[in-house]
Amino acid sequence: MRDLAQIQQDTYDLIVIGGGINGAGVARDAAIRGLKTILIEKGDFASGTSSWSTRLIHGGLRYLEYFEFPLVREALKEREILLHTAPHLVTPLLLTIPIYRDRSRPYWKIWAGMILYDIFSYEKTLPIHRMLPQKKFQQLFRSIDPQNLAGGAQYYDGQVALAERLCLENIISAQEAGATVLNYAEVTQLQQDKKRITQLTCQDKLTGENFTVSGSDDVVVINTAGPWVDRVCKLGNIGKTRKIGGTKGSHIIVKPFPGAPDTSLYVEAKSDGRPFFIVPWLGSYLIGTTDLPFKGDLDKFKADNDEIDYLLQETNNIIINANLSRDDILYTYSGVRPLPNAEGKKPGSITRKHILYDHKKEGVNNLISLIGGKLTTYRHVGEEMVDAALKKMKRPAPGCQTDKLALPGYILPGDRRIQEAIDNFELSVDTINYLFSRYGSKALEVLALTKEEPGLAEPLSSNLPDIKAQIVYAVRQEFAHNLVDIACRRTTLAMSGNYGLDLLSVISATLVQYCGWSPEKCDRACQEYREYMEDNAIPDYQIPVAVLK
Repeated sequence: MRDLAQIQQDTYDLIVIGGGINGAGVARDAAIRGLKTILIEKGDFASGTSSWSTRLIHGGLRYLEYFEFPLVREALKEREILLHTAPHLVTPLLLTIPIYRDRSRPYWKIWAGMILYDIFSYEKTLPIHRMLPQKKFQQLFRSIDPQNLAGGAQYYDGQVALAERLCLENIISAQEAGATVLNYAEVTQLQQDKKRITQLTCQDKLTGENFTVSGSDDVVVINTAGPWVDRVCKLGNIGKTRKIGGTKGSHIIVKPFPGAPDTSLYVEAKSDGRPFFIVPWLGSYLIGTTDLPFKGDLDKFKADNDEIDYLLQETNNIIINANLSRDDILYTYSGVRPLPNAEGKKPGSITRKHILYDHKKEGVNNLISLIGGKLTTYRHVGEEMVDAALKKMKRPAPGCQTDKLALPGYILPGDRRIQEAIDNFELSVDTINYLFSRYGSKALEVLALTKEEPGLAEPLSSNLPDIKAQIVYAVRQEFAHNLVDIACRRTTLAMSGNYGLDLLSVISATLVQYCGWSPEKCDRACQEYREYMEDNAIPDYQIPVAVLK
């Protein structure tokens, strides 16, 4: 529950603006190290860039081409940390690279990159790479386009299928360590005194109520608003130069198709040589991403028809019997990478290295903005930000613990608690295993609701493993406030078919019966959900003309 009166009475050492993965990582690290911390997010946690990636935890093999060796080393080290501290969310992923004689990256170049990749991840527990000569590659991947094929390479990286839940678990961990976390709370003004931000004016987007957040005498404000970094700075008239020059990346999700690989593919597009991924994801395939300059509305955009057709065509070019068409699209999503402003540069060549921008040079002594930042390196960003804040505060710096401290849902597949749950709860083995695959050890809390209210054990649909308890848990324990939160970020119901629209009635009935929502509130939430899907996920060609008008 929000206690805005108490928030206005308190003073905070660290104020974090932006509740994506980087803001969550900062808040968690700061709270664990003893700083009185508050995190403020204008929408839902992970509702921006954090939920728009290809869902990989990777070192960035492509960055070797631009000699960004420190970034690759940092990312590979963070990949190893996440594989150990969040094994329920981050899992090893085998990737295969087809190599062609007529593309920009010849066999020797990929081979050299593989060797460097292994060297930079010298402490890894994943297997090293292997090169595949042409005949061996064709034997293993018979549906791959054979024209000018030189062979291939295979290597391991990581996948975080539920990127939104990775962010959420950092938020929960921050709260458990003493941080105050608010979603749907928008900063509307940065108030300054003597070259320092002293107070923030905010609005509770759920009630319309205005409130203030005050800093301690040595408060530091951290701006991790992603693509909205410049907008936050304007709230205090801070700086005149543009910091963010975002690029748009879009993905499509398709059902399994002929020739679909068991492993992930990392390929060069036949038409323009741009690398993209074809990744098995939750029983479907995730294909992306595009990389286009973006200067539009940061609060409203989606994959356009040209991007969708490009991804379909390039997939068909590489997998000769795929024959994918628009009819195979299950879902689309698009986002803006918060990259440094680099006018005139090709999107793919803009550095992916994050920058901690100290606004002292612009006359504000206690504001640091994050420019860039990758899903993979969020934990290290949090460590760097808190170190920088403590230095500004002139306080001793307690050691960072997040490189060893497991996330709240930590569990391994063979954990005895899974079998105990199978024995103790009257649900199918498949459903219980499914819940553990989604929630980790927190599945026990979801299951406990079915003991309190047996009706919550009922499935949401006859063809899905999801149960009603997940809806209630999202609202009671996971800061969910609307149907988009529930279906898109606390669960994957939105990707289950027809964009989750067929499930709105059963979700609404559950909210009325168990969470005290009124029918009128549910009706409004259903309409908002439909509008969100039309604006963000459903391709224009799938929306009836009457709706578009």
